[in-house]
Amino acid sequence: MTSTPADAATPRYDDLRAQLDTLTTEAFRPELAEIDQLPTLEIAKIMNGEDSTVTAAVAAQLPLIAAAIDATAERAARGGRLIYAGAGTAGRLGVLDASECPPTFNTDPEQVVGLIAGGPTALVTAVEGAEDSKELAAADLDGLKLTAADTVVGISASGRTPYAIGAVEHARRLGALTIGLSCNAGSALAAAAEHGIEVVVGPELLTGSTRLKAGTAQKLVLNMLSTLTMIRLGKTYGNLMVDVRASNEKLRARSRRIVALATGATDDEIETALTATGGEVKNAILTILGEVDGPTAASLLADSDGHLRAALQAAHTSTG
Repeated sequence: MTSTPADAATPRYDDLRAQLDTLTTEAFRPELAEIDQLPTLEIAKIMNGEDSTVTAAVAAQLPLIAAAIDATAERAARGGRLIYAGAGTAGRLGVLDASECPPTFNTDPEQVVGLIAGGPTALVTAVEGAEDSKELAAADLDGLKLTAADTVVGISASGRTPYAIGAVEHARRLGALTIGLSCNAGSALAAAAEHGIEVVVGPELLTGSTRLKAGTAQKLVLNMLSTLTMIRLGKTYGNLMVDVRASNEKLRARSRRIVALATGATDDEIETALTATGGEVKNAILTILGEVDGPTAASLLADSDGHLRAALQAAHTSTG
């Protein structure tokens, strides 16, 4: 008897179900089987308690996270890009983190990139089958003209998503730095990457809904990857965002406040400095603290690879 398409597909789905049964993020919690019968406040307390465990799970991975950041920053300092690749919630979190870097750190939009299986449409609508293709991930990376100077972060709560694994495998073949971020121990994604980070948050409140604790954990780690990399690249001065891009009124007000906090200068001095430097916060701070003009500030920062502390030291040395 000839097998029907459904018959042929059954073993595959049986295998997938067996794989899901082994994943901590997919585990069923019988103690929560009646949660829908509880008062809303009680459910909220349970969910809040679940969320409070995420930071401890991230803390357990901090040495591995720090090592991955140092390696990423070293590549980025040489012009390499930070590229996130994931499907579904994981992909959306990568795109979100990448999209926030230009206004926060004045990065080129191509410096931190988020890839999601299925493309931009998948940000708001599920694209069937996109996450199951390693080849799609390779093609997306090839579209970016990936080089060995880049860093690719595969993101997958389960740690078994083909798109994320395919991105890491393809990037590694091309000599790029690879990081695998998942929420299950012993994941295929971590094994495929040079730097494997497994933030094990345990079973979800809703069985298999990894946009919850797993999504929160991934967001926390991505925050660290981008923010600490930018700190290492000199995009901050202490805890001030001195490379912020003043693209609206709120950010223009923030720019003035940052210059004030860094220098203690008067409003008139700040306005003069920002005018002299085309609104560049880092340059304005340097003109005030280093007592140099706008063009000199720009030259000193260029010579210091954008590190304000080094440029200030050079300014003081030259005028001392």
